Amino acid sequence: MKSYRKELWFNASGRRAFINITPDVEKCLKESGIREGFVLCNAMHITSSVFINDDESGLHHDYDVWLEKLAPHEPISMYQHNIGEDNADAHMKRQIMGREVMIAVTGGKLDFGSWEQIFYGEFDGGRRKRALVKIIGE
Repeated sequence: MKSYRKELWFNASGRRAFINITPDVEKCLKESGIREGFVLCNAMHITSSVFINDDESGLHHDYDVWLEKLAPHEPISMYQHNIGEDNADAHMKRQIMGREVMIAVTGGKLDFGSWEQIFYGEFDGGRRKRALVKIIGE
């Protein structure tokens, strides 16, 4: 069995962002030479997420609004974690959206359903962040 590992780095322009990383993961899969197996992709920061869904701007807007209702950024004083920090909401948003995804690899391609894409969700931007791509298989 072969194994491949690569870190993808991001600079989100704002506090929150949804970045389509599907092309990056597909490039990793091609580099790996693996034709049958699995891709694991996970956020390497506790205030970010990796998830699968549709690449549609209205949905991304709806996620942003929904997450802000569930875990509003302000007032930061409502969170105990925010003593000296201001990112308690980002930790909660990450918990809701999840840490990682796993995708089957079939015939050297990501084995997706209709409309599925991989996204890096950033909830405490403003500095470099990363996601791990780990591929195993034959």
